[in-house]
Amino acid sequence: MKIAIASDHAGFDLKEQLKQAFGEVDWLDLGTNGSASVDYADFGYAVGQAITDRQVDRGIVICGSGIGISIAANRFATVRAALCTNDTMARLSRQHNDANVLALGSRIIGFEIACDCVRAFLGTAFEGGRHQRRIDMLGAVGRAGA
Repeated sequence: MKIAIASDHAGFDLKEQLKQAFGEVDWLDLGTNGSASVDYADFGYAVGQAITDRQVDRGIVICGSGIGISIAANRFATVRAALCTNDTMARLSRQHNDANVLALGSRIIGFEIACDCVRAFLGTAFEGGRHQRRIDMLGAVGRAGA
C-alpha cells in the first residue's frame, strides 16, 4: 500500500516522526520540507491530486489543527478526508466512511495518539454493506437536503 503524506510547516515535525515510526510504509512525501511558513492548502491539494490520479492508495495530511488541510483535501471528489483525534475515530472513518485520507492536527494531538490513529487508519478495512449506500450518496450532486 502506497501512502501520500504532506503537511504545512506546523505539521512538518509530526510528518517526519510518523514516516520514521512507520518505516515499513511506502511513503510518497509531498512536502513541505521544512519549518518555514507555507500554505496548508497547497499540501492538502497535493494529496488530493495524488489520490485522484491513483498514484497512492491513501493519504495523510497534517497541519496545526488538521482542519484547514482536511478542507483542502476534501475539495477533490475522490477524497474522503477524516479529521481524527483518536484511534476510535480513525478506525470508524475507515469502517463506516471508507476514508482514504487521514487528517491530523499537530497542535491538537501528540505523537503517540497520532501513531494510534495511523495504525488504525492503515489497519482497518471498509465494512461496505449498508455503509456503501451512504458513501454512494456523497457523490450525488444536489442530493444534500433531499
